[in-house]
Amino acid sequence: MTERLYYADAYLTEFDARVESCEVSGNLWRVRLDRSAFYPTSGGQPFDTGTLGGARVVDVAVEADEVWHTTDAPLAPGAQVHGKIDWLRRFDHMQQHAGDHMIAGAIHRLLGGVTIGLHVGDEVSTIDVAMPGGVTHLSPDDLRRVEEDVNDHIQRDVPIRCWFPTPDELKSLPLRKPPTVAEHVRVVAIGDDEMVACGGTHPSSAGQLGLVKIVSATPARGKLRVAFLAGRRALNDYFRCFDAAHEAAGRFSTGIDRLTASVDAAQERLRRAEAELNRLRRERLPEQAEALLAEAEALPGGGRLVAARVELDASLLRELASKLIERPGVVALLGSVDGERANFTFGRSADVSADMGALLRKAAAPLGGKGGGRPDFAQGSGSPGILDAAREILLGGEG
Repeated sequence: MTERLYYADAYLTEFDARVESCEVSGNLWRVRLDRSAFYPTSGGQPFDTGTLGGARVVDVAVEADEVWHTTDAPLAPGAQVHGKIDWLRRFDHMQQHAGDHMIAGAIHRLLGGVTIGLHVGDEVSTIDVAMPGGVTHLSPDDLRRVEEDVNDHIQRDVPIRCWFPTPDELKSLPLRKPPTVAEHVRVVAIGDDEMVACGGTHPSSAGQLGLVKIVSATPARGKLRVAFLAGRRALNDYFRCFDAAHEAAGRFSTGIDRLTASVDAAQERLRRAEAELNRLRRERLPEQAEALLAEAEALPGGGRLVAARVELDASLLRELASKLIERPGVVALLGSVDGERANFTFGRSADVSADMGALLRKAAAPLGGKGGGRPDFAQGSGSPGILDAAREILLGGEG
């Protein structure tokens, strides 16, 4: 069994060990040591990275109480090697894991929720919580209560203790939830009101987290998923938000406290301008329809084809198509393009036999688009190239 040095000292970044085994694994090697400070992926916390001798450690896993290090170079069995942990990654994971405990503890104490899972991601960490009554949302006030409770513990710099209690001591501890293992139970206590079984690495006091920020609380598989940032991640997020808010306030020539009101006023002005623009565009639809018909192409089986990109919203796009197909012998393929996506309306006159729903599906499928409809009228969205594909199908006589 590998001696896990991080249990005794989460701040240990360098150590010496003996190589007990080295196995080839594809283009990499799996190395087992007699002792290791590398944390293996477990409990929602990712593995440590770093170096062993001259080899890079790219993964760490535990199998049957043995810690296996995946390296990019072989290490000789029996050799003594020096290990070095990537401290920035380790400490970030320590901050996120402690943040998980503190949020989970606060949700349990204040709201009665039971945490059932943790995931420390590369950017955001999440915990899944089973709330009383199957609730999958929290109010802004409840989220603020949880955040204030956690950050109060951080500002008071409450101690964080990790230890292996005796079986008798374990029975007397007020754990937040029962341990998931029966033997070698390790307990983490944060202050006086959070205690749970956990094998992860944590700071020695809450103040080392600096800040914890909940960024979302949303339903996920019937549970509540809380996403959060702790430590340097939360500070970097504050930098981003601070810079963005001040830049936006500067563009509106207002202060941060008036930014929301300024955005609301701008959105209202935009809504009115868009409504006026649509009114003017609707007035021009008959003229626009005549112009498009004047440039229509002849279809192989007779009739006229209007295939055009126009700057109209979905409702006006439909109105324009309807005006075009009021005339006999017309097929209208209209697209409104926005960057790499477009909305489409296909229509045909009553005396034309082409199936617009089938045409749209046939043109869209190879380009990853979607849509369909009746034989006389169809709508969809996808790559702007769908319009050209549909035109070529009709002009080739395939429609």
